[in-house]
Amino acid sequence: MTPTLALAATQLAEHGPGFGFGFGWIFLFLIPLFWFALIALFVGLGRRRWARAGWGPGHYAGGWAARSAESTLAERFAQGDIDEKEYRARLEVLRSNVPGQR
Repeated sequence: MTPTLALAATQLAEHGPGFGFGFGWIFLFLIPLFWFALIALFVGLGRRRWARAGWGPGHYAGGWAARSAESTLAERFAQGDIDEKEYRARLEVLRSNVPGQR
């Protein structure tokens, strides 16, 4: 191989086809974008799993909302606002509407 051809091959291998710049600058944007998307994916999946497990807002989280309603109902019964028949009927309704306990 002649020295000129070797030099041209070396320059082509190092710098691309000779446009003066390669596509390396794109990776300055793509690599951080990739990591941002990957982290956002993991956070989104984690939040979805957290919500499906019953720990997210608006969920019962092991029945804590039902227990709170039962304690409120018990307080009303203790104060005499409702009688025993109404207390038992409402308590049965509360316990039948708790998801995951059937």
